[in-house]
Amino acid sequence: MNEKNFEYLKDQIKYTGFGEALESQLKEKMQKEEPDFTLTHNVQYGNDTATATLNFNKSKESDLYFFNSYKVELQKENSKESLEQTFYINKGSNITMKEAYNLMEGRSVNKDLTSKEGEVYNSWIQMDFKQSETNGNFKLNHYHQNYGYDIEAALSKHPIKELETPKYKEDLISSLKKGNLQSATFLKEGNEIKQYIEASPQFKTINIYDNNMKRIDNRKAQEEKQSESQQTSEKQGSKKQNQTTDDDGPEVPKEAKRKKKSQSNSM
Repeated sequence: MNEKNFEYLKDQIKYTGFGEALESQLKEKMQKEEPDFTLTHNVQYGNDTATATLNFNKSKESDLYFFNSYKVELQKENSKESLEQTFYINKGSNITMKEAYNLMEGRSVNKDLTSKEGEVYNSWIQMDFKQSETNGNFKLNHYHQNYGYDIEAALSKHPIKELETPKYKEDLISSLKKGNLQSATFLKEGNEIKQYIEASPQFKTINIYDNNMKRIDNRKAQEEKQSESQQTSEKQGSKKQNQTTDDDGPEVPKEAKRKKKSQSNSM
């Protein structure tokens, strides 16, 4: 068995989202020196069950094995039929197991991809369940960097508290780019309400859901953002007027009045 090849494949499996649990099975399969073999990985996402079959082939010219692809079979809760999709391993940035699940859930994933000419480009990917490829896969729609989807601009149209803190904002955007359905704190009439959001590159916006996973109308959410901004503006105007007539002491800098609250997000 080629040790360097084993180490390379071990890392490739790990960073494609399958962890280190398959290491011993990988070594055992490689030692048999068969022309091809598979490894199986099972994972639970909430009440959904996903089974991945990893495909490996041996080179005809050497003792090297290659991790070519993995097929995911997704069994959703309360669904009799399962979904299947094969994801191919490329030289560039591979779709991870969690990203594969997110795509099969209908969400969008942002990746740096490599063209046939070897050029790296950025694109959002979303599965089209209405169209199939000749290999049986669902078609993947691509929304390239030139398509004009700006996730940060889409988020800024909504009164989301995490956007006020650079680190929380960065984590939020990173999670959405992986295709996650991410919790976010919405400011509504002075109250903090937890809702869920996902990227929607096709329509250059974000989708918002309440605690019961019911879709919230985007127009309504944007009106709430305008209302929240208006209330903030009115409060600042009132405060400024009070400060003008108050001679008790020097004005306290705005930065000193803001109290930072520790906050944690499950990305």
